[in-house]
Amino acid sequence: MTVDVPTLYVVILANCLAIGLVWLFVIRAHPKLAAGRIWMAGAFIASAGAGASMLRGETAGLGSILVGNGLLILASCMSWVGTRQFLGEKRPWLATAAITLASLAALALFTVWQDDMAARIVIYSAGQCIPLGFAMADLLSRREGRRTPGMMLAASAMGFVLVGDIARAALAVTGIGGPLSFLTFNGIQSAFLLTTLFGAMVWNFGFLLMTIDRLRSEIIHLAVLDDLTGVANRRRFIQRLDEECSRSNRTGHPFVLLAIDLDGFKGINDRFGHQAGDACLRQFTDGALLRLRGHDLLARTGGDEFCVILPATTLEAAEAVARALVESSREQWLDWEGEALRITVSVGLAEWSKRVGRDTRLLLSLADEALYEAKRAGRDTFVAARRDRLFKMLGAKRDRAAATGS
Repeated sequence: MTVDVPTLYVVILANCLAIGLVWLFVIRAHPKLAAGRIWMAGAFIASAGAGASMLRGETAGLGSILVGNGLLILASCMSWVGTRQFLGEKRPWLATAAITLASLAALALFTVWQDDMAARIVIYSAGQCIPLGFAMADLLSRREGRRTPGMMLAASAMGFVLVGDIARAALAVTGIGGPLSFLTFNGIQSAFLLTTLFGAMVWNFGFLLMTIDRLRSEIIHLAVLDDLTGVANRRRFIQRLDEECSRSNRTGHPFVLLAIDLDGFKGINDRFGHQAGDACLRQFTDGALLRLRGHDLLARTGGDEFCVILPATTLEAAEAVARALVESSREQWLDWEGEALRITVSVGLAEWSKRVGRDTRLLLSLADEALYEAKRAGRDTFVAARRDRLFKMLGAKRDRAAATGS
């Protein structure tokens, strides 16, 4: 059975155009998605390549083969470029140019100098397989720390096309499946060509799933960040505090909570305005982050209130951190419209213990009480919660429970 080649390419053109239009609307909704723009360009390039290929005939002649196949190979390279862009890797523009130009030169050799249909199929298959193989390897490399369902779908579709291209090239060389001509393919070659189209559609669906997963992660990430300072917000702080209490309750390893208040913040807001206050908040967070470890959590829990969770830390080690925060804030000055602004901090420390258990409110109360003591002591200092204060809080808690029960 033979199949009309131009008809096949009409189908490819329509499907690639549809994929490009889908990406166009995705980009309109998410203009910062650089990888999406590359994938969209690849889909439109593929539709143009199919359009050129369908023009083969007495008038268009061999030029349509060179232009069409060259554009289709370039479209495959664009899938690789977009994948690298999505993963934050260097975009292989030089390799893309080299693959496309080398494929064009080889196609020209077996089109103009010697008309060999089987050789052209082998060259086209190689030109498509090389970028898809690299893209598949990138998707399976765990550069993002995990293989998402979208990555697995896209990589699987590319692998499917790779197998099909290799088989198509082998069948063309051996002549299995029947004769080939300029305007007709045998049934097997036509089936493999449609297989490539199916694979391209599926790996673009994989790209869409990757995009959705990335956007969802960004939304979740933004939901737990303070929009002014960029550190964790109160919601994330409470989640992390609950996690640390549960972990310490299981392991018995202590951690320390710091409650921080900016001294004189209200006065700066009243005198210089909220923009000056915001600048002071950002300056404090920038300085504090330099003195914390990567796994420590700094959170803004109120207007000028911050908390720090120091995992796997003793009270003595935490006091050194608190001292560094107090001293660095004391030395920081903010130049605001010719005025030198300085905000010191008061810090209260509370260490988790087995008596605290999973009671996050108790630990928060201990840190707050220590913070108030630091303020009563004249501010610009730090105070650790006393053990006897914990006993008093536990006693008051038992008394309230007994009164409620009676």
